Amino acid sequence: MEHIHAGKVRDLYRDGDDILLVASDRISVYDVTLPTPIPGKGALLTQLSNWWFEHFRDVVPNHVRSVTDVPEEFAGRAIRCKPLKMVQVECIARGYLAGLGLREYQKYGTVSGVALPPGLVEGSKLPEPIFTPTTKASEGHDEFITFDDVVNQEGRETAERLRELTLEIYRRGAEHAASQGIVVADTKLEFGWDADGVLTLGDEVLTSDSSRFWPADEWEPGRPQFAFDKQFVRDWAAGTGWDKTAPGPEIPADIVEATRRRYAEAYERITGNTWH
Repeated sequence: MEHIHAGKVRDLYRDGDDILLVASDRISVYDVTLPTPIPGKGALLTQLSNWWFEHFRDVVPNHVRSVTDVPEEFAGRAIRCKPLKMVQVECIARGYLAGLGLREYQKYGTVSGVALPPGLVEGSKLPEPIFTPTTKASEGHDEFITFDDVVNQEGRETAERLRELTLEIYRRGAEHAASQGIVVADTKLEFGWDADGVLTLGDEVLTSDSSRFWPADEWEPGRPQFAFDKQFVRDWAAGTGWDKTAPGPEIPADIVEATRRRYAEAYERITGNTWH
């Protein structure tokens, strides 16, 4: 088994013809990995992704070969995957206005070139979900791009398929989460090509690292929302006065535990399973 890549949260290993995708307990905010882990986070992300991969099996092929045939040391937080040639676009769907999308809208009235109605505020529900792709930066920050940029980079047929799949997964995922009392404000997806040239869903799906999850009964436009996701840690980190460059601040024990509880509650509500 060969370690081939260390990401901010995940590590990749080559094992024969397969890839092992291993989620750590690391957490990154503002593209900086913080020095304090969140115990159990890697397993929570992996188990939630596995649930969604199965849920969307009729929508799009995914990269999972096995969730159990992994080394014992990685049990519960690793997926055995087929290798993919990743599309160099972060595929983001937004149903509500928050984060960088909100800031882009406040400046230009658009997000990724998609015009939105005037008068929207933080947390506003959009008239319909929108596809707001970004670049996929290996270093530094991802930047908003337009659908036409994706067409120019990937070709029209692929760009249209990426948009279609991203919005379909978002709509279906948001509908299920809503039935469990969770608003999915937005989510980020990644796709790649398998050895047969089939567009395939990879990485992670609708987790607290890649999505904004809000309790539906507390949603109120015009203010920050209670977050079952890493926005909670982003807000804490920003409030320390940290300048958002490495190294990041140590996370206090109470913030670590509150983050773990929020991730676990999102998992339990969405899957209907109890987190141990």
